[in-house]
Amino acid sequence: MIETINLSSVPAFILILIRVTSFFVTLPIFSYRNIPTHFKIGFGFFLTWIMFYTISIPEIPIDGTFILLILKESLVGLLIGLIAYIILSAIQIAGGFIDFQMGFAIANVIDPQTGAQSPLMGQYFYTIALLFLLAVDGHHLLIDGIFYSYQAIPIDSFIPFGEEGIAFFVIDTFNQMFIIAFQMAIPIVGCLFLVDVALGIIARTVPQLNVFVVGIPLKILVAFLAIFVSIAFYIMLIQDLFESMLHSMRGLIQLFGGG
Repeated sequence: MIETINLSSVPAFILILIRVTSFFVTLPIFSYRNIPTHFKIGFGFFLTWIMFYTISIPEIPIDGTFILLILKESLVGLLIGLIAYIILSAIQIAGGFIDFQMGFAIANVIDPQTGAQSPLMGQYFYTIALLFLLAVDGHHLLIDGIFYSYQAIPIDSFIPFGEEGIAFFVIDTFNQMFIIAFQMAIPIVGCLFLVDVALGIIARTVPQLNVFVVGIPLKILVAFLAIFVSIAFYIMLIQDLFESMLHSMRGLIQLFGGG
C-alpha cells in the first residue's frame, strides 16, 4: 500500500531545502568549486529529507508571506555560512602579513578551491587548517550548526534584522578575526622585524655590504626556520579558531532567533 503524500507539508520542505542549500553556498569546505555542483544539490536534498522528519513542521500556506519566508531562509543560510567563512579567513590574512614581510607578497597563487588569489603562506596554513578540520570531524559540527538553527529560528518565523545586537555581533566577529590573524602572524613578523633591525645596523656599520642582496634570502631563511619552530603553536591557534567559528555560528543563530 502506497502512502499518500501530504501536499500541505511541501512548502515547509521547500523552505528547509532553501536554508540548507544556501548554507552550503558560503560554508567552508562545502562551498568550494572543486566539489561538483550536482553533489552539493544532492547532498543538500538528502540532508533536507532527514531534517524534515526530525523537526516540527508547521502547515505553511503558499501566499505572499511564503515569498518572504523564502527570502528569510536564504538569508539565514547564507549569513550563518558566511560568519564561519569570515572566521576561517583569518588564516589567509595572517599569511598575507607573513608574505609581506618575507617578500612573497608579489607572488600570489590561485586558490583552486575558491578561484581567488591568495598569499603563499596563507594558502599553506589554510590547507593545514582544512586538513585538521576534516581530521577532527569538524565538518560534522558545521552541519550540526544548520540543524541547530531550527531550534532557535523556526521555519514560519522571521528574524529581527533591526536589532543593534546583530550589527555589534558582526563587528565583534570581524575584530576577533583580525586578532586571531595577528596572533598567528606575530611570531614570524616579529622575527623578520628583528632581521630588518639587524640589517639596518649592518648597513650603517659596513657600508660596503649590499644589504638588499643579502637581506631577501636571509629573511626567507629566518621565516622558514620560525615557521618550523612555531608549527605546534599554529595548531593550538587553529583549534581556538575552530572553537571561535562554532561559537560565532551559534551566537548569530541565537540573535536571529531573538535570543
